Amino acid sequence: MPAGRDNRFLSGVASGAASAALGGLMLLYVTARSDLVELRGLSGMHPPAWFSWLDENLGLALPLFVIILVLFMQTLAELRRRVLRHDSPDRIAQMDHMADIWTSLFFGVGVIWTAIGMRNALLHALGDPQATLQAGAFALLERMVDGGILVALSTTIVGGMGGYLMRVIKTITIGAELKRSYTRHGREDAQAIRDSLDAMNRHLEDLTEKPEA
Repeated sequence: MPAGRDNRFLSGVASGAASAALGGLMLLYVTARSDLVELRGLSGMHPPAWFSWLDENLGLALPLFVIILVLFMQTLAELRRRVLRHDSPDRIAQMDHMADIWTSLFFGVGVIWTAIGMRNALLHALGDPQATLQAGAFALLERMVDGGILVALSTTIVGGMGGYLMRVIKTITIGAELKRSYTRHGREDAQAIRDSLDAMNRHLEDLTEKPEA
């Protein structure tokens, strides 16, 4: 088996294993957060600190972030393969567009969960106006934290930073090759147009020379 085929096979196996591991972790996270599985019963101890931190700061936005990130990395790998194979411009542009879509969706999840978190926090804090007024400002802030304002702020940060990092990763890993590919295809199209024009000119010259003969 050629070395290139070995590398593609190992890369596919590693990508599949990583995707399966992340998928399993996300499934465990969602089921545990939905009380379908009790982590304490599985491990004989309290849920780990990272689980509590993720649950308090990202909530159900975390699985969406991970899914989009995995799809982005797979799309980026396929885009690189198509560029190195010198595929047609439409096939390269398709993967390029898909990578941009995943980046936009990563931003979008952060924005949407920000709105959801703020709404839930306000509803929880102002659900009982009389009790809120009597309790004071600190109690209001505490009720907003309990209602999900941390999720709103954290998803804003993760969505923004993650989206910009995805753009940087794409530029660093495939940006130069992608630009050269588009430039090469543009030159090929321009050369094809010039060849067609030259053929038309030769044909017209032949037509004008025939009556004289």
